[in-house]
Amino acid sequence: MMRDNIDRPAVLNEVTAAFYRYEQALITNDVAVLDELFWEDARTVRFGATENLYGIEQIRAFRNGRSPKGLDRQLRNTVITTFSDDLAVASTEFTREDSDKIGRQMQTWVRFASGWKIVAAHVSLMG
Repeated sequence: MMRDNIDRPAVLNEVTAAFYRYEQALITNDVAVLDELFWEDARTVRFGATENLYGIEQIRAFRNGRSPKGLDRQLRNTVITTFSDDLAVASTEFTREDSDKIGRQMQTWVRFASGWKIVAAHVSLMG
């Protein structure tokens, strides 16, 4: 991979916009947008704070069954890096108002013909 492909401004702007669109959908429980931004495939993986989800069907079922309360959070230390015109990784920490725990989230984004999609995600909590 050529170093010139890392964080090309136009690509970084696209992924950053997709990341924050996902974040807005997450805190407002916009399940349609959350679903749109995940790769619709059995190989999509989402490791959550309390669940391991394999495939888009398990991810959809989780999203549809989740309570819409208490989703607001504040992000910090967000790092988004693109490695080509079609691959990116987003990492962030988050906190919630009623918790002392620090959350961590990582997403692998791939550009498809239909746009940027999350192909793998990991969410965890510290202490």
